[in-house]
Amino acid sequence: MSSFPVCAICLLFLADLVFPKQVCSKQDVLEYLNLTRDNEIFTTCRPALDWRNPTIVYVDIYLYGILSMIEKSQIFVPLIWMSMSWNNERVSWDPKDFCGIKSVILPKEMLWKPDLYVLETAEKEDGPLNPYLFITHDGTVTMEDDHKIVSTCAMNVHKFPFDTQTCHITVSSMNYSDKEIKLVPASNSSKVTQVARESILTQGEWEFLNISVSLKNESYEDQTFDSIKYTISVRRMPLMHFINFQLPILFFLILDLASFFIPDRGDKLCFKVTVLLGISVLLLILNDILPSKSHRCPLIAVYVIVIFSFMLLSLLETVLVIYLINMNSELDTKGVQRPEDHNSDTDNWKRDRNGVEAPLESLVLNEIYSKEKMNDVQLLQLILEELQTIRQTHDPETLKAKPAQIYWLGIAKCINRVFFAVYLISVSLFLVFIFREWKAE
Repeated sequence: MSSFPVCAICLLFLADLVFPKQVCSKQDVLEYLNLTRDNEIFTTCRPALDWRNPTIVYVDIYLYGILSMIEKSQIFVPLIWMSMSWNNERVSWDPKDFCGIKSVILPKEMLWKPDLYVLETAEKEDGPLNPYLFITHDGTVTMEDDHKIVSTCAMNVHKFPFDTQTCHITVSSMNYSDKEIKLVPASNSSKVTQVARESILTQGEWEFLNISVSLKNESYEDQTFDSIKYTISVRRMPLMHFINFQLPILFFLILDLASFFIPDRGDKLCFKVTVLLGISVLLLILNDILPSKSHRCPLIAVYVIVIFSFMLLSLLETVLVIYLINMNSELDTKGVQRPEDHNSDTDNWKRDRNGVEAPLESLVLNEIYSKEKMNDVQLLQLILEELQTIRQTHDPETLKAKPAQIYWLGIAKCINRVFFAVYLISVSLFLVFIFREWKAE
């Protein structure tokens, strides 16, 4: 019993001597396939033994980053991982003949590759690409690359900054029609979306929503080309825009409303002009963000322009009220001058020398009787002074000026109160409307 293991070991040793172990390398596979850089059979022609059979290319695109979205120039810059696989009918081997080797990695220059490109590309990609292809024993060739694509994207900024954008990445062949190359999406929309949510690294101010995949045919010069469209939906995170832009404008509006309670007319006018200039600065910032052309007016522009208009009307109303009050002041300067400014002999024009109030006629008579010893010239001079005082007191222009003063001052106060009520109601209704439009789907 103990001699059996020894015999088995001896037999295995003899078998290794008689049948030595096969040594293989991937270079043996390349020599078997005759794959060299100079062999044009593998590099120039589509790898189909029968030209009537199209080459089926499976395409996969995974999003793992959103670098930027530039509204002004309508540019979308994503980071994507693109995978393409197809069958090369000229490349295959049996792994049993090569020590179980099932795959090799080759430089891209040694095999034919489909000429796929992205239709929305705005700039040529200048980053390094993966220089190798992955080939399996059954002829399946896989090419994978990560791309930073600068693509065009028609953005709708109507609801900025509460907007949702949809951008497209369309993959198609440049030279081969659908009779030669058939494009097939390797993953459906749900899988592509799930992978993107799990692997996305950066998205800036944007929140990734989903990706939809669709297969389309494009006709050009009597030929039909297959194309796969990836529709990427993202939503802007508006917090920073709201804090840095919309909230300051709202604060300016509140300050303008508070300026109605400033008592000094000059300070009130200067304050309103300063607030209006602050809104103008924010308008310049908005001009650098929004695109120069848009099918619909952005709500943020309506928001700023309407508030600017409200504040401009408020400024004009202040100018009008100040003008009416100044008219009242001018009329006030035309009023009756007090008799004490013209008669230095008495302390009060309605009081006699003993301080007892009396009608003007009695005062005149008392003065006449008290001056019995005066000569005629002095007496006449005193009578003329008293008559002049009576005439000024009963001047018709002065009597008309007092009701006019009350009229213009009342109009100014009425305009100010009515305008403030209308202003407050209009601003409140507008803010409710504009924020409902922003949040509407």
